[in-house]
Amino acid sequence: MITTQAAVLWQSGTDWKVEEITLDEPRQGEVLVRVAAAGLCHSEEHHVTGDVPFAAPMIGGHEGAGYVEAVGPGVTLTKPGDYVVFSSIPNCGRCPSCARGRQNLCDLAATIGDGLQISDHTSRHHVGATDLTITCMVGCYARHTVVNEASVIPVDPAVPPEAACLTGCGAATGWGSAVYAGGVRAGDDVAVIGVGGLGSAAVLGARLAGARHVFAVDPVPFKREMAGKFGATHTARDAAAAFDLIREVTWGRMCDVVVLTMGVGRGDLMDDFIALTAKRGRIVVTNIHPVADTHPRLSLIGLAQWEKQIVGCIFGSVNSRADIPRLLGLYRDGLLDLDSMVTSTYPLEDINQGYQDLRDGKNIRGVLVM
Repeated sequence: MITTQAAVLWQSGTDWKVEEITLDEPRQGEVLVRVAAAGLCHSEEHHVTGDVPFAAPMIGGHEGAGYVEAVGPGVTLTKPGDYVVFSSIPNCGRCPSCARGRQNLCDLAATIGDGLQISDHTSRHHVGATDLTITCMVGCYARHTVVNEASVIPVDPAVPPEAACLTGCGAATGWGSAVYAGGVRAGDDVAVIGVGGLGSAAVLGARLAGARHVFAVDPVPFKREMAGKFGATHTARDAAAAFDLIREVTWGRMCDVVVLTMGVGRGDLMDDFIALTAKRGRIVVTNIHPVADTHPRLSLIGLAQWEKQIVGCIFGSVNSRADIPRLLGLYRDGLLDLDSMVTSTYPLEDINQGYQDLRDGKNIRGVLVM
């Protein structure tokens, strides 16, 4: 039994509470990780607001990096001492999705909302006699966590944890939304709606893929300013202002790819986003919508007439075992600016301040440093 600390959400509408918890030793196929850094992703904020239900009480955190301290029987993918990034969606490499190169849709994630261990659907994390669930089967808002080996990826130890952790969700999700789900090609015109952590990475991905113009759309002046550092060529405060700008710059053709990475998705704005899209253009829906947002507003005849496409995207459509090391290689080569994404760092005890800064639009990405 291991004693450590973790940030627990006891119910929606409340703050995170840092608790002393106990961890069971890792069992078959599991690893104990000492967490070094964890990104404050908007996904956990959806649980706080109640937009997305969760199994309470829950340890948050799915975007993290740390060091393997112990492994259970049968572990072959990592060993004690390895420096790892958590994959926010586990991958087995054997299910039909993994076999077809779609690790972001791995069958192991079928019960991800339960927040329990993959192998036996029980908990390794406890407060007293109370079992805790863990976000995305990771739970890295903690000094230590126990996860299945399918959720850890050994990476280059030269990359600092504050940067490396972003590739476990935000950086990979945004980058892949543009490059994989969006299919951005050289010369394309791209709009990114919402340029926080995911959107900034989408801007970077679009530019690395050769986009000619990248329009960053966000109501927060600070985020629009930062978007220019990540490669945005133009900025606008909202979709209405972006429409006139994009129409002028593209001579009326509009954008080949529109990536939606808002903090909270809004179905009532879908027609506005479709209007930004060129004939046969693609809208990539990456941002999370509240579970009650089930009736988007859009003209289906307009969608059909111009062959526009709307596609969903989870975890950037990436294959994390290949793409997380790939992104960290781009970082080391100076092509993926993860450092500028980290606006502020916080100790675990200041997690609620970190999320308040997210709500106030002060951060591209806040990171907990253990």
